[in-house]
Amino acid sequence: MLDKIDRKLLSLLQQDCTLSLQALSEEVNLTSTPCWKRLKRLEDEGYIRQKVALLNAEKLGLSLTALVLIKTQCHSSEWYQNFIDRVSDMPEVMVFYRMAGEYDYLMRVQVADMQSYDNFYKRLVNSVSGLSDVTSSFAMEEIKLTTCLPIA
Repeated sequence: MLDKIDRKLLSLLQQDCTLSLQALSEEVNLTSTPCWKRLKRLEDEGYIRQKVALLNAEKLGLSLTALVLIKTQCHSSEWYQNFIDRVSDMPEVMVFYRMAGEYDYLMRVQVADMQSYDNFYKRLVNSVSGLSDVTSSFAMEEIKLTTCLPIA
C-alpha cells in the first residue's frame, strides 16, 4: 500500500527522474537512507518500471503520428503470438493495445513522413495474415502528451 510519501516520490520521479537522492529526500522530508529504502522498495514492487529520457520526435525528424486501428477474424493463440511478435519488432510502433469494442487492436506509430508510414503499413500487412481492416488516422497537432500518471 502506498502512503503519502511514496506517492510524492513517484510524482516527483515522473516529472524528473534525474533528481538526486538528496533533492528527493528534501522534498519528502526524509533523510537519505529512508528515502533510498523507499525508492528501492518501489522499484522492487514494480511501481517504477524503468527510468528513461523522453525524446523530441520533431527534432529527430519523426513528425508524423499515426493511430492505427486493426480488425481481424483470427483469434487463435498461435496467430495472436505471431502478431504480437511481428508488431513488437517494429520500432515505429510506440504504443500497442488489444482492445474491446469494434476494433481488436490500436497502435500509435511514429514515423518521418507519409512515405515512411506507407513503408510501415506495407511491412505490417505483408508480415501478418488475417488482418481484415487496417484503418489509419493521422495527428495534425499534438495538444497534450504526458507520461505522468494521476497518482495524487
